[in-house]
Amino acid sequence: MALGAKFICRRVGCGALLDSPGYCPQHTNSQRRAADAERKTSSERGYGYRWQKARHTYLKNNPLCVGCGRLGMVRAATEVDHIIPHRGDQTLFWDTSNWQGLCKPCHSRKTAREDGGWGRSAPSAPPV
Repeated sequence: MALGAKFICRRVGCGALLDSPGYCPQHTNSQRRAADAERKTSSERGYGYRWQKARHTYLKNNPLCVGCGRLGMVRAATEVDHIIPHRGDQTLFWDTSNWQGLCKPCHSRKTAREDGGWGRSAPSAPPV
């Protein structure tokens, strides 16, 4: 059996060896808790009852994923995405021409590409 290179836990000072990059089991949960403690609730970020109603109506009228449609596939949209990230700008947030329906995988990929997703820092320049 061939042995691959080991990775060191990303937690400063830990030194645990892992088969893949990231945090060891002991520090995975502490990193997630720290990130969750800093994040505002969905309502505090503008995704309260009014958004839920608008989202439901938009998905009812736009049921297919735009991202999959560009690839010639048909998949149900489950997320309403802000085409241009609103970054707290309420005018842009509620501008329905800035909305598109995406499936969960397409939305996750787009979010990760734009702002680093999952708690990482945003890239310095948008992809071309």
